[in-house]
Amino acid sequence: MSLLFSEEEFQSAWTELDEPQLDGGWELFTESMGVKIYRLYDQDTGLYEYKVFGVLDSCPPELCADVYMDLDYRKQWDGYVKELHQDQFEGRPAVYWQVKYPFPLSNRDYVYVRERRDLDLDGRRIWVILAHSSPETPCAERSGVLRVRQYRQSVAMETDGARGAKVFMRYFDNPGGMIPAWLVNWAAKSGVPNFLTDMQKACSNYAAYCQRK
Repeated sequence: MSLLFSEEEFQSAWTELDEPQLDGGWELFTESMGVKIYRLYDQDTGLYEYKVFGVLDSCPPELCADVYMDLDYRKQWDGYVKELHQDQFEGRPAVYWQVKYPFPLSNRDYVYVRERRDLDLDGRRIWVILAHSSPETPCAERSGVLRVRQYRQSVAMETDGARGAKVFMRYFDNPGGMIPAWLVNWAAKSGVPNFLTDMQKACSNYAAYCQRK
């Protein structure tokens, strides 16, 4: 049994590859490149949580999982990364991630825990990665950088039967500060598809990156 995430959390992620759970207020937000993005309004924050369903047609799922987990590589292909590394905070492993924001907005940083599992379910191979913010991790806040305290993400992937990956992602992020909710929600409309596009490109370049290391 994981100390970070329960069996139920892993199962709820991969089962949505088969049966999307869209009851309770989920609405179709946008669709592009064969990817559908749904959102659910959060009354407490005025922000939305997102579910993403689609296919990355040139990225095998194991490669996607490897790229997603490789923090050093992400610093090469994600232009929004200011700082990113896994570290030990008083003996507890966690990821520190600082994201660049455009002037005059302050950068945001995250301290989060994550876990990957490669599942074999009666011969069906599924890769699941879970992550959430870890406010109890003893990582000092930095001057001029706002700490994001509400962040959670789950990703499940399996083969699409060809050369790509069938993907499910669930995501919520509250950047805090004085950014209007409408602006955060507007940015998500292009941010999620752009991330998936960058991810596909990163997958195609990963072998070359590994050879250069």
